[in-house]
Amino acid sequence: MDKILALKLNADWVVLSACNTASGEGAGSEAVSGLGRAFFYAGARSLLVSNWPADSLASRVMMVDLFKRYAAGAPTTKTDSLKAAMVALIDSPGFIAPDTGKLAYAYAHPMFWAPFVLVGD
Repeated sequence: MDKILALKLNADWVVLSACNTASGEGAGSEAVSGLGRAFFYAGARSLLVSNWPADSLASRVMMVDLFKRYAAGAPTTKTDSLKAAMVALIDSPGFIAPDTGKLAYAYAHPMFWAPFVLVGD
């Protein structure tokens, strides 16, 4: 955390993609971890964090889609881009098993898309 606090960022947003990065540290703690607060202090205007463990493959698919949407400018806000990427993941075919070519599981369940929240502007 000391290295993060020493940074001078001018970051539109920072993605903390590890599991539980929105969780506070212990009972009764604030919602965003000390790591998240450190990035705000260092100059991040927004954080994309997770509330619980997230599936790596589904997260990667959603994050790539999210940043493509945001970079394209439509939808215009970070929140709308995140929502659109979540809906696209829900509506996607899901994970196709490479060995069978068949659907192994769908991404419609909230465990795949709901862990992520945007904190900040």
